[in-house]
Amino acid sequence: MPKRPTVADIAREAGVGVATVDRVLNARAPVRAETARRVYEAAEAVGYHGTSLMRRRAQEALPSHRFGYLLQRPDQIFYQDFARELREATAAPHAGFRSDALLSFLPSQKPSDIVEHLRDMARKVDAIAMVAVDHPAVTTAVAEIERSGKPVFSLLSDFAPGVRRGYIGTNNRKVGRTAGWLVAKAAPVKGKVAIFVGSHRFHGHEMREIGFRSYLRETAPELELIDTQVSLEDDDLAHEATLDLLRRHPDLVAIYLAGGGTEGAISALREEAVAPSQVLICNEINPVTRAALADNIATAVIATPLRALSATLVAQMANAVGGHDADPPGQTFLPFDIYVSENI
Repeated sequence: MPKRPTVADIAREAGVGVATVDRVLNARAPVRAETARRVYEAAEAVGYHGTSLMRRRAQEALPSHRFGYLLQRPDQIFYQDFARELREATAAPHAGFRSDALLSFLPSQKPSDIVEHLRDMARKVDAIAMVAVDHPAVTTAVAEIERSGKPVFSLLSDFAPGVRRGYIGTNNRKVGRTAGWLVAKAAPVKGKVAIFVGSHRFHGHEMREIGFRSYLRETAPELELIDTQVSLEDDDLAHEATLDLLRRHPDLVAIYLAGGGTEGAISALREEAVAPSQVLICNEINPVTRAALADNIATAVIATPLRALSATLVAQMANAVGGHDADPPGQTFLPFDIYVSENI
């Protein structure tokens, strides 16, 4: 008769101690999600009786949180990708809690619309993370929701500093300076340089513009920065504005897309069949920007690590809801990625 698997067999298979296996199987104390996963997989591998039932009961016994996410334009590839990563990070197994996602897209950048959706979301969830413009009305609503005991996090572009619980994203000033470095290295001759932002109210876009302008001012005085273009995160507006720039400024040598509208600007450059010497720096890797790199339309793409950002956000939201963030980080900067034609 075959020997019945024991806790010691599971411990040996998982590479952990017997006490750790006991904590996992009997939910005696929290352990890291990765350790719990290894223990359950080892238990199933050795045929330990009732493993699936114990796994399910352990998950059901954990506190459950609902996290709300408010993003921008659902028609853009970037926000579709971001929504997917947020849902997956929220649904993934976690040590010490369960969570599910309620995700919605803001209908516009109007502060009144943002406030309305923010307050509505706050009635349905335990914590909120949002991509939004920085505006006094938004700050007032965030303060109100924070006072109610529900933490609010800013994503990608900061808002309500000193009021919201935390910011998670890239260091946008460094992103802008990096874009300036890329333009200064890649622009072949003297000429004009254009920068697009989605809105002057997006703090992240403002910081990118500041970093970009300061780097070129310091290191590339031969490049003339023209007035900042505003795309309102709209591809059609960015498309028309790019065509207009190319026609009005034949000496335009570089464009930096610090905000949305990337797909529209790229389509305009394709239409005009610009020379490979024209420099284009944009944000976020997706099929459109990847193709632009491959076709020598884009020079470089600076990308947000959405998977790492989403996992970091879920952990911080859980800490905030569980009262474990007595000293919240304030700002969490993640390293950004740089893509060129040779590493896509």
